[in-house]
Amino acid sequence: MSAPVVTVSGADKVYANGTPALAPVDLVVESGEFVTLLGPSGCGKTTLLNLVAGLVTPTHGSLTWWGGGYGATGGPGRRLGFVFQSPTLMPWARVLDNVRLPLDLAGTDKASASAEAAAALRLVGLADFGRHLPRELSGGMQMRASIARALVTRPDLLLMDEPFGALDEFTRQRLDAELAALWLLRKLTVVFVTHSIYEAVFLSTRIVVMSPRPGRIVADVAIDEPFPRRDDFRVSTTFARHCQHLSALIANPDVPAVAA
Repeated sequence: MSAPVVTVSGADKVYANGTPALAPVDLVVESGEFVTLLGPSGCGKTTLLNLVAGLVTPTHGSLTWWGGGYGATGGPGRRLGFVFQSPTLMPWARVLDNVRLPLDLAGTDKASASAEAAAALRLVGLADFGRHLPRELSGGMQMRASIARALVTRPDLLLMDEPFGALDEFTRQRLDAELAALWLLRKLTVVFVTHSIYEAVFLSTRIVVMSPRPGRIVADVAIDEPFPRRDDFRVSTTFARHCQHLSALIANPDVPAVAA
């Protein structure tokens, strides 16, 4: 059997000012999973995601990627993409150039990089907007461009930090459906951060529920429902039952978890 994509072993994080952001956490993410970190604001979700991304190091404990150190992400099929809370696009650059940026930084020749960027834009429904500037796109379209930029290197692990949190509910639901379709199409492994129970249930194969700071894992809930999930799933009794269970876990993090 292949090694897990990510293994977090007793990792915690105490910032330099003494703030304990994350209690010791154990977490394993297997290939092909869509794992969501769910919890209230300030519970350490982003800190844990940043540890998985290698953007920060744990105060104690350890992480491995594909069974090795962070360098293990450098080989074929071991690339990592990150989508931030805001699109973080370069405002002076065309959308195609924004999406091509990771390949430019990696030294890919311009023709190949442009072709890959155009393919990534097609994947997110922005094939006709490569020559536009970011300000000419809606908020949802800007986030699609950000996702395309993360996908252009063909990552096997995609990390997403509340990417749709600033969008209206209609746009958010549409992008959730598009993301789920991309996950299936590209056979990605995704670790996703949100404070929306509804979004988590719609997207995830597993939901990791975190307590208020210092964040700790209080439950690991499987959402064992078939994909693709469509709008009728959102209004089903099964969906409501999962949401009620997760709401109770977040409201009472010290009560032992029971199955939904």
